Amino acid sequence: MKSEHKPGSKALVQALVTANEPIRPRFWKLLLKLDPEGSRLFSKALPGQFAQFDLSHLSLPPAEAIEETLRDRAERTILLRRPFSFSDIFTSYSEQGTYVCLEVIYCVLGPATVRMTSLKPGDCISLIGPLGNGFWYPETMKNALLVTGGMGAPPILHLASFLRKSYPHTAVTAFAGARSIDYMPFELKIGNITGATVEEFERLNIPVHLATDDGSVGRKGFVTELLKEWIEKQKPNPEQTVIYACGPEPMLAACAEIAFRTRILCQVSMERMMACGIGLCQSCAVRIRTDKPESPIYQLCCKDGPVFDSRTVIFGEGQ
Repeated sequence: MKSEHKPGSKALVQALVTANEPIRPRFWKLLLKLDPEGSRLFSKALPGQFAQFDLSHLSLPPAEAIEETLRDRAERTILLRRPFSFSDIFTSYSEQGTYVCLEVIYCVLGPATVRMTSLKPGDCISLIGPLGNGFWYPETMKNALLVTGGMGAPPILHLASFLRKSYPHTAVTAFAGARSIDYMPFELKIGNITGATVEEFERLNIPVHLATDDGSVGRKGFVTELLKEWIEKQKPNPEQTVIYACGPEPMLAACAEIAFRTRILCQVSMERMMACGIGLCQSCAVRIRTDKPESPIYQLCCKDGPVFDSRTVIFGEGQ
């Protein structure tokens, strides 16, 4: 049975930038303060949901501030809104009142995200949300295993803080992977007596296991190998354990395979190109199993997901 947490309504809202700073060479953290209507709606948003940002009006930063490999791509015109999940949603209080803030971690890799680096406190952007369906929480859950790869980190970080607040008696363990240390979108602490740690998880008192393809931080190899070894060693009760995963599709497929073999429920947050984010353009189809293997169906990542039960997803088409 799913928890009582349900997504609410969505709307077009205005967001005021309060901070926008780099956290690693290609990763930035954006803080947004929502207007009253946005605060009302996003106070009920769930980890895994997202919003569509209008970034078409933003100017490019000075050429010298753009990585050389991105300069040509950065000149492209932005026609459509861009989807972003949240690494946290929290309520803030001031003399002017109570409002909700969104924390967004983004990777600078194209014309929209290059322009986002020019945002400064006081700027305003338009967004539509909260959109999609987030993670859910079985009433029997006592262990949550959070798995993230590369830019899958934001919704998993949001989920981590949400579980700490709403499910304090659930044991949470995190597994974070990336190609190399440069692709870890976290505030890493390197070189102390315990090795590398992720401050975002450390602040929540959540143990985290790290892996990179090149071994530049954590274990050399795939993060799913760490997950598999942890399950084999700890032997959690399958009926009381949930795997939550967000990252590249091959990683999600590997998590689904581990979950299938260990009989653990696994929820995967899928990624597709989303033009509208509300189910109109049909551009974000995900192939889904049915009771008839020869007759799969398509569901929309933006409207039916982005979070799916891994047992239903036919992996491979988004890789």
